[in-house]
Amino acid sequence: MDARTYIAEHRDEFVAALKEWLTIPSISAAPDHHVDVRRSAQWLSEHLTATGFPTVEIWETGGLPSVFAEWPAADPQAPTVVIYGHHDVQPVDPVEAWRTEPFAPVEDGDRLIGRGASDDKGQVLFHTLGLRAGMAASGATAPPVTIKLLVEGEEESGSPHFAELLRKHRDRLACDIVVISDTTMWAADTPSMCVGMRGMTDCEISLYGPEVDLHSGSFGGAVPNPLQAMAGLLSGLHDAEGRVTVPGFYDDVVEISPEERELIARLPFDEAEWLRTASSTATAGEAGYSTLERVWVRPTAEINGMWGGHTGAGSKTIVPRSAHAKVSFRLVPGQEPLRVQEGLRAYVAAHTPPGLRAEVEFSGPGVRACASDIHSTAVRAARNAMSTAFGTEVLFTREGGSGPEADIADILGAPLVFVAVGLDDDRIHAPNEKVEVPLLLKGAESVAYLWDELGRSTTM
Repeated sequence: MDARTYIAEHRDEFVAALKEWLTIPSISAAPDHHVDVRRSAQWLSEHLTATGFPTVEIWETGGLPSVFAEWPAADPQAPTVVIYGHHDVQPVDPVEAWRTEPFAPVEDGDRLIGRGASDDKGQVLFHTLGLRAGMAASGATAPPVTIKLLVEGEEESGSPHFAELLRKHRDRLACDIVVISDTTMWAADTPSMCVGMRGMTDCEISLYGPEVDLHSGSFGGAVPNPLQAMAGLLSGLHDAEGRVTVPGFYDDVVEISPEERELIARLPFDEAEWLRTASSTATAGEAGYSTLERVWVRPTAEINGMWGGHTGAGSKTIVPRSAHAKVSFRLVPGQEPLRVQEGLRAYVAAHTPPGLRAEVEFSGPGVRACASDIHSTAVRAARNAMSTAFGTEVLFTREGGSGPEADIADILGAPLVFVAVGLDDDRIHAPNEKVEVPLLLKGAESVAYLWDELGRSTTM
């Protein structure tokens, strides 16, 4: 029996298991659902044991648990793969916007609707089906590579304890590559692999002037105005070409290759439709780059909010005592969040007029960007495996969001490979989240082929 046939014959069993897991409201951001996150971890551990993993453990953290499982290859010299995903899910508000109960999964044709169906329980679970399919096809009793599965319980809450967990168990997680199954493809009929994710750092900037609001008739035009200074500071964050003016901002940026730019340009991108989804009428950004390049491979600065002085009804003619703004930066490979933070502090200091005091508070150390080498053995193997499963060429994409992937790569010292089958219209983080079951089956088929390809590789 080949892998594709095995997967087709076990479709209903797979969907039934996924539906059972989706009934557990494992919302890590809600304290009253923390017991459910633990139930989710327990469910997964039992499922992995039933799948055949000889080692299955629930790893505690300073918060909510992760699940670890290991299935050694028959050949001790075979490569080792860590698969990363998460079993916690987003909150479901607003509940009234759901057409079905969020945690009572419903099949609608080939779609499965329910919170976590795509992000990320469905994409975690296809690995168990794919592993079994590959072994059934070969008649083996162990996978061709050593599989280590690490499924986090706090990803939707910012992974506050995950880096510490990785460091604590670094020896147990030693591997040659890391497979990430928590992203999306371009479209169902245009399969793709993500090869990079941007990082992020964000802050609040405050400018303080007089101790109290001042009468603008008595003091206006004669003392510095914090709001006016803030407006100038923020407007100066970009030059006329849309480039960020923070000192050193581009010094460490790793530019993408002409080959990857060409592959991005080949994607069937409808800019007019994209603008409609953004409720916008025009694009903007750094000159010399396409819209997809701007949101995938270029760093950005965004002004998220600004306030100060009088904002209520009626007039209040004052020089306000303070002004505040929230600013975030999306970062690309090569950029270190802490260096960007240092650059912004220098920029704010240089643009704060005498008589005003500036404070810059960052929400944390930030998240680094990550990227895969598109010419690596692992990426080529994954692309070949997906191409075989889908029966067509697999293109490359990147993602504008951020996650713990850079920590995984750095702490484990292994390259990342993204194998995922979610879609942008799966409504992850939104009401009526869904997943396309045929794509989950293609994901299972892809990894069945991938483990065989990697098992035959002599280098990673």
